[in-house]
Amino acid sequence: MNDIGLLWVLFSLFVGVSLAIDLGAFSKLRKKKPDHEIPPIRLALIWTIVWISLAGIFAGIIYFDMGQEKLEEFVTGYALEKSLSVDNMFVFLLIFTSLNIPHKFQHRVLSLGILGAIAMRIPLIFVGVTLLETFHWMIYIFGAFLIATAIRMLMQRKEKKIVVEKNIAIRALKKIMPVDLELKEPKFFTVKNGIRYATPLLVALVIIEFTDLLFALDSIPAVLAITADPFIVITSNVFAILGLRSLYFLLAGVMEKFYYLKPGLIAILLFIGVKMLLAEKIEIPTNLALGAVLGILGVALALSFLRARRHPAQID
Repeated sequence: MNDIGLLWVLFSLFVGVSLAIDLGAFSKLRKKKPDHEIPPIRLALIWTIVWISLAGIFAGIIYFDMGQEKLEEFVTGYALEKSLSVDNMFVFLLIFTSLNIPHKFQHRVLSLGILGAIAMRIPLIFVGVTLLETFHWMIYIFGAFLIATAIRMLMQRKEKKIVVEKNIAIRALKKIMPVDLELKEPKFFTVKNGIRYATPLLVALVIIEFTDLLFALDSIPAVLAITADPFIVITSNVFAILGLRSLYFLLAGVMEKFYYLKPGLIAILLFIGVKMLLAEKIEIPTNLALGAVLGILGVALALSFLRARRHPAQID
């Protein structure tokens, strides 16, 4: 029997218990490791597998309760969100590098950043679904927006450092409180001469949340091109976001090797954008959309792997 209420309960339990274990595991590790040492790559790999496995188990629950079509929508949305979020990790790395935040302090920022991202995504998804249901022509706006995003990514030059002082999020933060960019300990605030300052950790968190908000405006319309079911959109988004921290620590040292990932993501956005624009004339089945997303991503990663093997010493 299809019971969406029960599925929401199961989803909440999945997320709540998983977050408690994840954050608890990292907290326990920090007690064992001196000076908030970064979790080892092995632990990051284990947790990446755990998060993907949990998404797979939940996909199975969706299949038995909602059927094949909803399963395909969930998997497509998850794969789409996961692949697009990998590009966001380059931004995370850029933020931490620009603010000189060592690896051992980064997990605190990412933990809060992921929780904040989930809190922002859910209302945005409901707004997007409501717009599509109320104004069907919004599908053309979303499609054109995705194509414009892909073109913007194509024209965007590769940055090696973020100019913190010029960032709009930091300019807004400075209007609230003074900022001290010297990091001495893993705290979000520091007090000097009786005045409370924001530390680089808070600065990084603010930039990450602002960046994720912009990223959500790109990725949510892409998932809405697959399905307008808020349950599928929310669950696929949240499961993709939950594993970002462990995936970041797993890939942080080899991100420069994903040379063709960005062109692949641009191709995916163009495909989804065109799919939305042609939705009234040509209906692309969800399974074909899933195959296209996975195929483009697979080719991009395979070409990146081959390039890394041919040019092992070259860093772009």
